[in-house]
Amino acid sequence: MTSIARAPVPVTTRAPAGSTNAYVVGSDRALLVDPAGRTDELDELVVERRVEHVTVTHTHPDHTGAVRAYAEETDATVWCRRGREVRFADATGVEPDRTFVEGETISVGGGDGVAVLDTPGHAPDHVAFEGDFGVCCGDLAVAEGSVVVGAPEGSLRAYLVALRRLHARDPPALYPGHGPVVDDPRATCERLIRHRLDRERSVLDAVGRGATDVDAVVDAAYGKDLTGVRDLARATVIAHVEKLDAEGRLRWDAESRRVEPV
Repeated sequence: MTSIARAPVPVTTRAPAGSTNAYVVGSDRALLVDPAGRTDELDELVVERRVEHVTVTHTHPDHTGAVRAYAEETDATVWCRRGREVRFADATGVEPDRTFVEGETISVGGGDGVAVLDTPGHAPDHVAFEGDFGVCCGDLAVAEGSVVVGAPEGSLRAYLVALRRLHARDPPALYPGHGPVVDDPRATCERLIRHRLDRERSVLDAVGRGATDVDAVVDAAYGKDLTGVRDLARATVIAHVEKLDAEGRLRWDAESRRVEPV
């Protein structure tokens, strides 16, 4: 079986628990995923497993901080999602050497390699990496809590599709971008889908009760103190409103930022 090692990396962004998980996949000629920064632990893994490939699940700042450093130090091949080369270079400071699309495999030593899965939603360029160990899923899923899917980057329609595809694949484990390894992938996917649908109902109820702007919907849909996270809640509500508008379940005017029931 292909080995996978996790190294939590402290980050200064608003990442859950203040760290991002970097992963080294393979016991030799390995793939480094999501090097958010450098640590002694990650340095040791990179050397020990002879990293030859570097990539990220997506190009948010809490996943990209040490791509350039490790690529230069190891002379590794740098990969990114095809069609997202400019975004990747802007985020990492590195021009990718190679690109991949869904279904392609990156070969690593000590196993059968990893296959690329398209999993947009949290970010438009989000991918995951599947092997016999399970799925390195970035910010698609977490063991506890939920993932931010906020406008303008996030798409809830795409995110729910990605979760349902992951549920159908039924991998043995999930290796998320934040927090512990998930050993119950299907139950976790079901919980995250249910959370999104519950929030969707709250948004619809708020609009049905007369909320006509985003802030009023936020207040009604959350019903709790949002100090320090109101911007995230607002972005999430807009993403929900965009999905519901596309489905014809409410009307959303992006210019005036007004929402109304159908």
